[in-house]
Amino acid sequence: MEKNQKINCTVTSCRYNNTDESLCTLNQITVEPIDDCETCTPDESMCGSYEYLDEDER
Repeated sequence: MEKNQKINCTVTSCRYNNTDESLCTLNQITVEPIDDCETCTPDESMCGSYEYLDEDER
């Protein structure tokens, strides 16, 4: 596996989104399956490290 991978992020409501560069500022993320979903497609997973960024913090 390649080291120093880059994670792009366009989820503006996530606390860890760097909107200037569309990058995730976490050192690592956890990818989790969506409950009761076995489609074998990308939308079957989500970022388990997501934290909501309150509008007052934007």
